[in-house]
Amino acid sequence: MKLKVRKSTLSGSVVIPGSKSHTIRAVVIGSLVEGTSRIRNPLLSSDTLSAVECYRSLGAQIDTSNENVWLIRGTAGRILNEKCSIDVGNSGTTLRLAIGSAALASDSARISLTGDQQIRERPIAALLQSLADLGAAGVSVNHNGCAPVEIRGTLRGGKTSIECFTSQFLSSLLLACPLAEKSSEIEVTLLNEPDYVQMTLDWLDRQKIRYENHEFKHIIIPGSQRYKPFDSPIAADFSSAAFFLCGAALLAEEVALTGLDFSDSQPDKAVADYLKAMGADISWDKNVVRIKKSVLRGIDIDMNRTPDALPVMAVTAAFAEGTTRLLNVPQARKKETDRIACMAAELKKLGADIEELPDGLVIRGGRPLTAAAVHGRFDHRIVMALSIAGMALDGQTTIETAEAMNVTFPSYADLMKSLGGDLQLSEE
Repeated sequence: MKLKVRKSTLSGSVVIPGSKSHTIRAVVIGSLVEGTSRIRNPLLSSDTLSAVECYRSLGAQIDTSNENVWLIRGTAGRILNEKCSIDVGNSGTTLRLAIGSAALASDSARISLTGDQQIRERPIAALLQSLADLGAAGVSVNHNGCAPVEIRGTLRGGKTSIECFTSQFLSSLLLACPLAEKSSEIEVTLLNEPDYVQMTLDWLDRQKIRYENHEFKHIIIPGSQRYKPFDSPIAADFSSAAFFLCGAALLAEEVALTGLDFSDSQPDKAVADYLKAMGADISWDKNVVRIKKSVLRGIDIDMNRTPDALPVMAVTAAFAEGTTRLLNVPQARKKETDRIACMAAELKKLGADIEELPDGLVIRGGRPLTAAAVHGRFDHRIVMALSIAGMALDGQTTIETAEAMNVTFPSYADLMKSLGGDLQLSEE
């Protein structure tokens, strides 16, 4: 599918949908409680539905017939289906969190997890090694440190050391270890994206799970704990909001984003700070962000905490005056795509002066850009980021693989059109 985009002026207000990261964590915990939980205002997307199908396969009963309130009857910390094959689609979060959950099965379990081509290229070896240290057995079927993987329980507890190139490794352990028989001690020798781990700890706090966190470097989790049924709303998604924030900073008379909670631990709320530092006319209170078009200037941004924002910040930098450096984000090369290489290649098609670094990008803004045909690389965040560029350019920008938006934000085009965005989905 193609997304055809033309120059646009944005104005109005929009409600941002629920967080993918929070929705999937809620599905994980709800699937492991004893009793029934309610998830209110969940994100309905292919990634979150992959999590639902995954945990149904592991034994949870999940009713999504009401898209506003999902009901989950959990398994009381057990894996009820120990001989199953699970396809997580394009959801890396689901794959890594479910690997930890699957390790709660018995020693006779044989649980296979895989995904699409992008998923089968994303690393999981460090997580499998830590699970082995803690008593479980998991193998990369193709012996390449990636999915497909087969889990042969049982997580018992103990000590492990892990290098978390992605925060999802640590979140997987944190969600599973409270249900292990014995205590677990985790030494963290590297941690990218620590705020996503804080999101996981926030869920543990709401569950009154006991743990000791020593600056994310040494974590102790007592075993034989239990999750409890909950009734919780899902916070609006700052990762999705980033496209509207950046689009408004480039194109808006005035846009108001509602429903965002800056007290939430989602790291991509920092995009508002990035834009303000670049000179954006932006202000926010507890529930509303207001932003207008303004002249932006290049700055240096350490993006280690916000790798998902790299595509849209690269686009924003291409329209800013001066040089922007997006730094310290090597994990962006191991997302759905190599987002550093892909954004450099696609923005060059529009005429951008952009240079790859091993761990980021240098964008020299201010040069004229031209609408062109570009490729979304089957990556939802690249598709949406390139649409922001298209709305700032004369002529038509055509983006391939627009169907990838369904992974996290199926309503993106409609919401952007409600603000005046000229976007059209097409099969041709």
